[in-house]
Amino acid sequence: MKITDVEVIHLRVPVPGETCTWGEDALIVRIHTDEGITGLGESDSSPMVIKALIETPNSNLYCYGLKELLIGENPLEIARLWQKMYWASNYVGRRGAGIHAISAIDIALWDIAGQFYGVPLHTLLGGKFRDRIRAYGTFIPADKPEDNREIALGLVEKGFTSMKFGGGVLGDDPEVDYQIVKNVREAIGPDIELQIDLATRWKTSGHALRMCKRLEPFNLNWVEEPVLADDEKGYTKLSNLSDQRIAGGEALTTVHEFKEFLERFGTCIVQPDITRCGGISEMRKIYDMAVMHGTQLIPHGFSTGILLSASVHFLASCEHGTLMEYSESTSPLVNDGGLVTNPVQFKDGYLEVPDLPGLGIELNDDMVREYQVF
Repeated sequence: MKITDVEVIHLRVPVPGETCTWGEDALIVRIHTDEGITGLGESDSSPMVIKALIETPNSNLYCYGLKELLIGENPLEIARLWQKMYWASNYVGRRGAGIHAISAIDIALWDIAGQFYGVPLHTLLGGKFRDRIRAYGTFIPADKPEDNREIALGLVEKGFTSMKFGGGVLGDDPEVDYQIVKNVREAIGPDIELQIDLATRWKTSGHALRMCKRLEPFNLNWVEEPVLADDEKGYTKLSNLSDQRIAGGEALTTVHEFKEFLERFGTCIVQPDITRCGGISEMRKIYDMAVMHGTQLIPHGFSTGILLSASVHFLASCEHGTLMEYSESTSPLVNDGGLVTNPVQFKDGYLEVPDLPGLGIELNDDMVREYQVF
């Protein structure tokens, strides 16, 4: 079997020039083979940057576009192709967007392998430990603190026993932050897990620690990315002094960055994103390292059904893979299956682990035609 084409699909809901927020754009990769098997992958990153990294012609031996490296290759040789892409793009890759691009391709290759062998992805990864995975719903909070009561109660009614909010106005004003958390906790009661994502907006460890102390009465399950992932001393201070668990890592790529994060930062929870960290191949290494450091791995995932399916298959194959983020974005690319015609099913607070070959999902071609950017 040989790769015949690497198709890059840029989707965007707002027209170019209008503000885009999480869930409203996507970068999809579709890898075609000479045996008619097609694999799907995704990179939750800047679509036009990732598209360029995949499609650009080579400049020198360290500046190849990824598509050029893959045409004619056997898609089943996943580990070798990962290393080929990493080595031959290392002037523009190695970290950040370069690894985001490799992530999308890696997921698509695993999808092809599962279809070729006729087994679900979790079987290729060693077998599943569970048939369903508990999900926590994530939403972007409303500007007015009191308006978040209804949003949170809606998630409880759907069956969620855990939820998180982040983005929007969260992190801009300490009093607004406090009031949003207060309103949500009062609405959902004491028994629902609640976590918050600051998207690094608390900026300094001193301010973050004061806010963590102030929010202690609301029993937060974790506080996510209060400061930038570069801030080793800030994370270490927060992990040592805060009563809440500190989480982070969604912006990190490759096992090399996660090694430093796990060894030196002291966080309780690490959150690689399978569409950014290096794909399924690199996620396996990061999980093993997290286990060795006694750190819980809970993947980041606030995008389409492709990311969700890849993450669920991966977690099902992990002994300690028991919790997955579930986007409550209102974007048409995400809502009600969105970009995927047969999404992973959510029921009674859990995500059902698919058993179809590969990722077990199909792309919604009507959605692609409506939102594709050329």
